[in-house]
Amino acid sequence: MYGAHLTVAHLSDKMNISTNLNPLCFFPFFKASSSLAFPYLPHKSLCLTTVDDQNPSTMGYIQKTKNVLKCVLLLPVVLCIVYFTGPSVRLMIGLLPMQRCTLGSAEMLILDNAADARLDLQSRPDVQTCTSWRAPIIWEGMFDPDLYDQIHRKQGSSVALTVFAIGRYLDAYLEAFLNSSEHHFMLGLPVSYYVFTDTPEKVKSIKLGPQRSLRVIQVQRHTRWQDISMMRMKTISDTIESDIRHHCTHVFCFDVDQVFTGRFGPEALGDSVAQLHAHYYRLPKKLFTYDRNPKSQAFIETGDFYYHAAVFGGSWKDVKALTEACYKSIMEDKQNNVEALWHDESHLNKYFWIHKPSRILSPEYCWDTSIRNRTDIRVFRLLWAPKHYNKLRT
Repeated sequence: MYGAHLTVAHLSDKMNISTNLNPLCFFPFFKASSSLAFPYLPHKSLCLTTVDDQNPSTMGYIQKTKNVLKCVLLLPVVLCIVYFTGPSVRLMIGLLPMQRCTLGSAEMLILDNAADARLDLQSRPDVQTCTSWRAPIIWEGMFDPDLYDQIHRKQGSSVALTVFAIGRYLDAYLEAFLNSSEHHFMLGLPVSYYVFTDTPEKVKSIKLGPQRSLRVIQVQRHTRWQDISMMRMKTISDTIESDIRHHCTHVFCFDVDQVFTGRFGPEALGDSVAQLHAHYYRLPKKLFTYDRNPKSQAFIETGDFYYHAAVFGGSWKDVKALTEACYKSIMEDKQNNVEALWHDESHLNKYFWIHKPSRILSPEYCWDTSIRNRTDIRVFRLLWAPKHYNKLRT
């Protein structure tokens, strides 16, 4: 602290400024309030006092120097705010209560399959386990994994997994995504991978398990990543029509910058499957980042949940209907020179608001570890991979 005073005194000699300085101007302290810390700074008039107020050139030099000092002094304040409030805010969000399932038993659900009648909706009082339209929200501890495996094998369920690996995303993420999927995704069921890329020759071969296949399909690379994200809807719809519907009962669509780390099994299968966004599932609805622009086809004034477009699925018929509807809305926006706030995710949320999903996956099925630990997340099934957008999207 004394070193700082010497530095200030040295500057004051150079600038012909009085050394009548308040040290708190240079060392802000923090008042604790609840779990957050807020910076307190004294009034700026206490910080610097000039002795030559009549010389315009001197005053101009002093003012510039004061502005520079303000920037330098505010930097640690900003860093402290970011450092202390980030984890505190995340912790507080994790304490916000969720609504409770009001159904007495799973038999009151609109069932996707026979196994759903055995779901234990009351086993997780800490989270919401069903929706107002009687669809289940799948959490660890609610279901018997062996029962779902048996029923879906008996029903002959098979799954198409679609993933886009365009440009640098292929090198950065695809291999880890596919290899981790082989260890965790729908084990025991037939799985067909559909990899869409602009460079098929760069897709490395991976060791596939029994009843699992991989098909690489070349697609056009768009200049903007937003267009890549939005135009995948048409590609998925076309591929379902031409290929997938002849081989698979269900479709799951994933972003490539993720890694499977735990069971992602048949308990996730349903007619129409949406994914709760890890950053929004405990927030009040008014904070959801829906598209609020009435000119966009994705406009939502209020909704049910905020869904993540990194994971969605269902029967091939339902996924085809979803992707066709989203593509149509995207093209209507383009014709009107409008772009939805979060691109295809905004259109996906609008679709699920109108056409309620029959099944919702908890954030266990798509988790971001930067949120830190939450007691309600008992298992990580799919994790966000580290994002390097400044390198990947150039």
